[in-house]
Amino acid sequence: HGGTHKILSIHWIFVIHVFYHVIIHKGRDAKAERIHQQKQLRKQLLRELCDADKEVFTEGRHSLEELSDTELENLIVDDTHGIVYCYIPKVACTNWKRVLLVLNQNEPYPDPESIDPDSVHFMNNFTLLNSFPMTEMKARLKHCTKFLFVRDSFVRLISAYRDKFQHHNEYFYVNFGRYILQLYGNLSNPPRTADEAFALSVRPSFYNFIQYLLDPKTEKMEPFEPHWRQMYRLCHPCFIEYDFVGHQETLQEDAQELLKLLKLEDEIKFPPSYDNMTTHSFIKEWFRVVPLEDRRKLYKLYEGDFMLFGYRRPSVLLDD
Repeated sequence: HGGTHKILSIHWIFVIHVFYHVIIHKGRDAKAERIHQQKQLRKQLLRELCDADKEVFTEGRHSLEELSDTELENLIVDDTHGIVYCYIPKVACTNWKRVLLVLNQNEPYPDPESIDPDSVHFMNNFTLLNSFPMTEMKARLKHCTKFLFVRDSFVRLISAYRDKFQHHNEYFYVNFGRYILQLYGNLSNPPRTADEAFALSVRPSFYNFIQYLLDPKTEKMEPFEPHWRQMYRLCHPCFIEYDFVGHQETLQEDAQELLKLLKLEDEIKFPPSYDNMTTHSFIKEWFRVVPLEDRRKLYKLYEGDFMLFGYRRPSVLLDD
């Protein structure tokens, strides 16, 4: 009698165990299907918008041949693994460059986190697409797996401002910060070096930075610096048909999906990300100092990125 109870107990434990695994398996299948559909929708949106309004997103150019070498300098090639990656500053590019550097080393691959993050920005570590003749560029774009990662443009601007103007950065202070302070910060003779500026707690405000972006004279002098240049102008998605479009907002999930696509999920673990700045309250607090009319102008400036990459118009900032 006791043995029967024991067998029944084992039986029910087995049934529950099987049921649990069926539920988990179905959950995983549903998640995988959702990620797959999301990936397809992102690619479909790009194709449809490019087909409908290509002239706008290509600034009147009609083919890849019309792009300069400088306009193609954000495309990294890994011939060994058949990868073309368009990196966008302030969108997980440090960690993706770490992954690509690791792939150039012998197996078993080291952990990408072991790569010094500062070293990845020396571009002589990589092979760039624009180093090849046009016929070879096109061959790689046809046969390689092409990917990029994007993010909400307003959040990207906040990240660029914090990184380049709130932190000590000699290059960005001398080449941009000092000029911004002169034109929009009412300082006729700002400190000449970042050291002096930081000692005096002098730096451009976030609104000064936005004023600089909105000033028509800025683009007339030279194209936007890549940290705040529009994402579609860095990666040209209407000329290059990307196989994978990842979002910063779903970075870890998308990174894992991409590594599966590249058949590298068992070889490499994408480094964890700690940069989460997507809450409405966070964004609203930053843009509180920017007048409504300027917010609307800024949206028009980055509207192409919002549209192409599936980001909603930030009505909380634009409809006050």
